[in-house]
Amino acid sequence: MTATELGRRIGETPTTCSFHLRQLAKYGFIEEAGGGKGRARPWRLTSFGWNIPATHDPETQIAGDVVLRLSRERAFARYQRWQETKAGYPLEWLGAADDSAYLTYVTAEELKQLNQELHAVLRRFWERLDDPAKRPPGALPVETLLLSYPIEPP
Repeated sequence: MTATELGRRIGETPTTCSFHLRQLAKYGFIEEAGGGKGRARPWRLTSFGWNIPATHDPETQIAGDVVLRLSRERAFARYQRWQETKAGYPLEWLGAADDSAYLTYVTAEELKQLNQELHAVLRRFWERLDDPAKRPPGALPVETLLLSYPIEPP
């Protein structure tokens, strides 16, 4: 999308969006998609996910925690919106959506392997993010949150 298209979508000016797009590009989150004319430069994601690596550096950890907290607050707000509006969805979507929680006893290595396997399943659908032509009829954007963490100290 271009800065103008993004601005219309989120209610910001193209100038503001252009600044933020350049900042995102500076840190490798997006890149120019090519094919634009003049100042109308389309941008695209460089990847379809992100994570903040574990670290013992306090400043990096604090910054990463703030980004994750903001991201999760927005995701949980979208989840709450789903809860409030799901009655308006067709029965097939109500039956397909999931709201589950599991408690397991695993080692750190097993947890790492479990997360890798879950991510691999989701990667099967990533090409549809970049290429709308690969989306089957009736496909909707679906957010999947995978949160896995120990609930007791070691």
